Amino acid sequence: MRTDPTSGWMENGAHVFPLRVYYEDTDFSGLVYHAAYLKFMERGRSEFLRAAGVLHQELAAGHEPVMWAVRRIAVEYLKPAHLEDSLTVRTRTVDLSGARIRLRQEIHRGAETLVTADVEVCLVGKGRARRIPETIRERLEKLGA
Repeated sequence: MRTDPTSGWMENGAHVFPLRVYYEDTDFSGLVYHAAYLKFMERGRSEFLRAAGVLHQELAAGHEPVMWAVRRIAVEYLKPAHLEDSLTVRTRTVDLSGARIRLRQEIHRGAETLVTADVEVCLVGKGRARRIPETIRERLEKLGA
């Protein structure tokens, strides 16, 4: 497992990734634009994988290059975030099966839950789903998958 203070940490079975809302993340009203939350969650998923030692560059450079692709995402926007807010993205594994991982992601401002999402990502290579290699499965299971 990798430890880097900018990559977040594990807490109660979830990976926690901190971030700040910048001007570029907001719309004309100063609220976070809805698509920016998807970027925040993508960063949280990437750091979750990094914490497990599953790196995108290694997957792409492997014997059979593969990558993660979002298959499905269901987002619920509960409360808005504002310019300069300090947020955390929490990523927790719900299910790990053949070629996919189902995740629960939440974006928080302190104790407030602002956004929730159920996300399914698949490992894809040569245009089709691929089984998650055992070495990657073991790394993910160490994080509570």
